[in-house]
Amino acid sequence: MKKNVAILMGGYSSEYDVSIKSGEVVYENLKKESNLTLFKIYITKNKWYYLNESGKKFHINKNSFTLKINNKKIIFDIVFNAIHGIPGENGEIQSYLKKLNIPQTSSEANESKITFDKNLCKKKIRHININTPNSIIIKKNEAVNIEGIIKKIRLPFFIKPNNGGSSFGISRVENKNHIIKALKKCFLEDNEALIEEEINGKEITVGVIIYKNKILALPPTEIKSHNSFFDFNAKYKGESDEITPANITKENETIIQNLAIKIFKKLKLKGFTRSDFILTDDKFYFLEINTIPGLTKESILPQQAQEAGISLKNLFKSVIE
Repeated sequence: MKKNVAILMGGYSSEYDVSIKSGEVVYENLKKESNLTLFKIYITKNKWYYLNESGKKFHINKNSFTLKINNKKIIFDIVFNAIHGIPGENGEIQSYLKKLNIPQTSSEANESKITFDKNLCKKKIRHININTPNSIIIKKNEAVNIEGIIKKIRLPFFIKPNNGGSSFGISRVENKNHIIKALKKCFLEDNEALIEEEINGKEITVGVIIYKNKILALPPTEIKSHNSFFDFNAKYKGESDEITPANITKENETIIQNLAIKIFKKLKLKGFTRSDFILTDDKFYFLEINTIPGLTKESILPQQAQEAGISLKNLFKSVIE
């Protein structure tokens, strides 16, 4: 019997366009599967709709997450969640679908909420004895004590949205005179700014997936940004070198894969994740985790899957079968 699969894409954040690309990649790789009927579902602030191959839109009934085509009611067997950021990565969609008893492919609501909050996630990571950079939180409407900040976190440091992804709103700050400008940029994306110390070293990221009912760490990737850090242009416009497998020792490769699996298990995650670390002096520092990593052709997780000998079709099928 065919499964009706809703591929969710879009969302309410600056990651909207990246999510659309991810959703399209999922669709293109699965559309020839004879046991699946795919529906591209666009999620925007104003409306949720299905877009068919002819470009016709069909309204989604939010009360039941169903749609009607030619008076036939479509009920979804599973949701492939390809929404980066809000509401797909922060637990909102997960909570909504759980109430409707519709399974979905990403981590559950509470776990997604924790991992989306970088500060809260780092606290959880420290509790399982994994190193993280020093950081503090500044809220949008609180008074900013610049001298107090630089006493706690030495320059240079990063200012980034506490809740967000794809490097939107991030600044690398070298001079205290640039702190206010960087905070303003950050607050365009989120009401909380995470100020995090810079740790010099190799940036290494590793995907963890559930594949054939087993938790599997993929070959890690070393990121060499052409810019001062791994910003949006480095991620999506080719302004970086992404080396898979990473140019690290076999021992360190095993260590980072084990760390990523430990995080996956301890935080009770599922689906696909990608954990970012800095390697310095043979020590790994955890930065953040993406519970819905990019699935575009430029994205890192697909590169890692390919290196592991896993096709995108099989990767995507693994979470819906």
